[in-house]
Amino acid sequence: MTCLQRKLLFSVLALVGAGNAQIAAFPDTGFQRFGVTGYLPVFHDQARRSLTFPGSWLADSSGDFAAWRSATRQIVIDHLFAEPPRAPFDPLIIEEERRVGYTARKLVFNLNAWNRVSAYLLIPEGKGPFPAVLLLHDHGARFDIGKEKTVRPFQVEPARLQAAQEWVKGNYGGRFIGDELARRGYLCLAVDALNWGDRGGAGKEGQQALASNLFNLGMSLAGVVAWEDLAALRFLASRPDVDTTRITAMGYSFGSFRAWQLAALSEQVRAAVCICWMAGRRELMAPGNNLTKGQSSYTTLHPGLPRLLDYPDVAGLACPRAMLFYNGETDPLFPQHAVQTAYDKMRRIWEAQGAGDRLVTRFWPGGHRFSREMQEAAFDWLDEQLDRR
Repeated sequence: MTCLQRKLLFSVLALVGAGNAQIAAFPDTGFQRFGVTGYLPVFHDQARRSLTFPGSWLADSSGDFAAWRSATRQIVIDHLFAEPPRAPFDPLIIEEERRVGYTARKLVFNLNAWNRVSAYLLIPEGKGPFPAVLLLHDHGARFDIGKEKTVRPFQVEPARLQAAQEWVKGNYGGRFIGDELARRGYLCLAVDALNWGDRGGAGKEGQQALASNLFNLGMSLAGVVAWEDLAALRFLASRPDVDTTRITAMGYSFGSFRAWQLAALSEQVRAAVCICWMAGRRELMAPGNNLTKGQSSYTTLHPGLPRLLDYPDVAGLACPRAMLFYNGETDPLFPQHAVQTAYDKMRRIWEAQGAGDRLVTRFWPGGHRFSREMQEAAFDWLDEQLDRR
């Protein structure tokens, strides 16, 4: 190494040393070293506290509940994004099976102009028109069955029947709730939501891609579910064997969300049975909760709506009609404090309208399930609301 090269090297080392000393002398500026933890932004506490739900009836100072309900229902509808074009239902029965006390039919009909779907229809013995239940199936991260979670399937491959039987054993006390209701005199309709049963294709891992693609098409996954549930309700109401004054909605888990949402959006729902899906939004947006993990959360996410309304605020649009909410005391998806927050808000709404006796909220022993004991109590309540006792 020449003398000149050594001088240059020493100069560089000196500059580096000076630079390091200068960097080490910088004060701690407190900037973020990471921005996301547990799938949540590090500012999630501040963002959660900023959700004040100004669109809630409890924040309305006018005192005009009917005006609030009309305006707020339209706000929710606007957040569903584009409705698929409607079409004549054009139903066609493709299979039929006689069962004790009722007939099970598999039919196809146009849910909208883009989707002709299969469905189960259970018709009680006797002379109609009958009280009717729109059965809204759960999520459960199981997509090979949808409507089959509520109605015992027939004329299907053995694997699908076995899947349905295993599912109701684990979540519904071993009983298909649609078949039990049909035996009790209710006409029942069950349809697959997009990505379940006969309408599957994306499965669990594809939910986020499906939701993203719908966003890029000017729609949302939760909005499609809501629009299609409304269409199924209209189809049910169009049938001459249905008593349109006694149409109800019933669902467990994701089906519960769909049931109270449907009651909020349509006056055609006289009563709703909602099992294991109701809580405060802020309380659910906590580290570790299932709602923070993506995937299934897209089925209930209407972009922009959380800045205006809490879940019980939307359910409050069904007031003063009869609504039943059950949750499990140890449900890991819906912690009891989060559920109680929602129950308290809904109680204030119904009681303010003199309809406190039409709202039932209750915790049951156990976790995330719709047990036979819960079913018996819910079915008896439904009979009472529809003047069948």
